[in-house]
Amino acid sequence: MRYTTYSKFIPGMADAVNLQELMDQLGDFLLQSGFAGGPFQHPYWGEFGDEEGDRSMDALRQAIMDALTQSGKLTPEMLQILRGESTGDEERDHQIQQDLAELIDQIIQRLIDEGYLTTEHSPNMPDAYQEVLGPGGQAHSAAQQVNFNLTDKGIDFLGYQALKHLLGSIGKSSFGSHDTAYLSTGIEAEAASKPYEFGDTLNLDVNATLANAIERGGLEFPIDIDYPDLMVYQSEYRSSAATVLMLDCSHSMILYGEDRFTPAKRVALALTHLIRTQFPGDSLRVVLFHDSAEEIPLSRLAHAQVGPYHTNTAEGLKLARRLLLAQKKDMRQIIMITDGKPSALTLPDGSIYVNSMGLDPRILHQTFSEVANCKRSGIIINTFMLAREHSLVQFVKKVCEISRGKAYFTNTVTLGQYILMDFMRRKTRKI
Repeated sequence: MRYTTYSKFIPGMADAVNLQELMDQLGDFLLQSGFAGGPFQHPYWGEFGDEEGDRSMDALRQAIMDALTQSGKLTPEMLQILRGESTGDEERDHQIQQDLAELIDQIIQRLIDEGYLTTEHSPNMPDAYQEVLGPGGQAHSAAQQVNFNLTDKGIDFLGYQALKHLLGSIGKSSFGSHDTAYLSTGIEAEAASKPYEFGDTLNLDVNATLANAIERGGLEFPIDIDYPDLMVYQSEYRSSAATVLMLDCSHSMILYGEDRFTPAKRVALALTHLIRTQFPGDSLRVVLFHDSAEEIPLSRLAHAQVGPYHTNTAEGLKLARRLLLAQKKDMRQIIMITDGKPSALTLPDGSIYVNSMGLDPRILHQTFSEVANCKRSGIIINTFMLAREHSLVQFVKKVCEISRGKAYFTNTVTLGQYILMDFMRRKTRKI
């Protein structure tokens, strides 16, 4: 009788890495905003802006290496080599460097195979004799002229992770609809039943219907049930909402040592996932406003960047209003995320008038006019301000006064919590 011996599968270090946990750790790197066009020289502000977000394989390798180091996934010997130290055995040092380079390459390949990332072409494999770090090292050799991009699956997963973290920080929340003051005939009974009317969902209250029939005709069998006897349950009316998320991508959103744009993108991805999974009847559009305004598809959101722009709030509101009026929804709203005052407007001839010195009355007048237009169209404007200057507070208060919306003065840490709480609860209250 023949016997077959099966060897035990021993997973390597790359197989032991949890890709979802790693993607969560790489979230900020994968959504990095950077500054469009790199450093920019302005006649008044001087040079500002960092380099554009690095989408090279070399940068990805370094980000993965940092994530593995911080999470304690690397061996003590690997950490020793990364610190520039030696194990005392030169041949062993080279072997550890090669193992580390292969580990990073295998993880990247797993991310590609699982559909989270894609590359423009296959990465070049490193030579075994090269160093891991430094010019001409293995990391540089493996990543030369190779760029990575997030796939739709990768973007959706980051949205899911952002939503999970935000909801976890908020606490328990049974979301799945937008509460209103109206009642309808739905599935969940949340109020006393009512007489059936043509067009109602036939969610029959059997007990009340039988009681009406018996009261009218007496207790006889078979029981004679007529249309006036029919009673149906009532449930809370579930409304649909159309939302435009307006993101300020002027230069201030990434200056002064704080990236405010990347957290805003995280919120947009979280909202997208929330709407797709819990509010399928809702819609979400994204508008970037700067010197002018433009709508971008959600697939491009992860790569959106700020630039050497002013803040044309009026043009953003005009575009958002046009998009919302095309949506046949019960509720229409604008979520505007900004950190500065309006400093630009589009003139009738199409040229852009700018003034960054204080609140220009001409720009303010045009901005408030667009806010009033939104109010007349039944569109609510909720403003999330990432700054607290007195002049900006007064500006936002005026916007809320005109639009009957709400103002949230927040920061990058609490931005997502406030937006999700506002989106799900739909309650008029001040924070």
